[in-house]
Amino acid sequence: MMKSRWIAAAAAACAVALLVVPMMLRSAGHGVELRPTPNPVGAANLDLTLKDMHGADVNLADYKGKVVILNFWATWCGPCQTEIPELVKTHAEYKDQGVVVLGVSIDDSPETLREYGADKEMNYPSLLMTDALEEAYGPIIGVPITFFIGRDGLIATKHLGPVTKEQVDREIKALL
Repeated sequence: MMKSRWIAAAAAACAVALLVVPMMLRSAGHGVELRPTPNPVGAANLDLTLKDMHGADVNLADYKGKVVILNFWATWCGPCQTEIPELVKTHAEYKDQGVVVLGVSIDDSPETLREYGADKEMNYPSLLMTDALEEAYGPIIGVPITFFIGRDGLIATKHLGPVTKEQVDREIKALL
């Protein structure tokens, strides 16, 4: 009984290490790049309405015909914190070209998001996770995860781990 608990704990630690070590190496400048993975579903579900951090309804269908960067994140997530400035720059640079950045907090309260967003000078909408959104894009078992959705409504790529400005620029240029 005790032996099986140790085996389960070791397996869990290995799984976490496989997810975290590449992110740590990349952020430390060791050149490890997390590669985008194609989403097997193909079509993005934009027929959903979410609440933003101010309690307002945001209908994802309003963004049909635009390039959508859908970023799942959390305030407690270190890698998420490193990519927020990149997404802020992206929003400022591309918003007039039909590109929208949408952040989806997986578990933070609206109050926490308002305070955090102001502190990080987030210039793009912060939305609250719903079961329907997770069903459409999940399972979301770790963050950050970023979906790049083309004007045609198809998911072009899904990045696991923090995105860099260079990765975002490459994806956007391919979709514009």
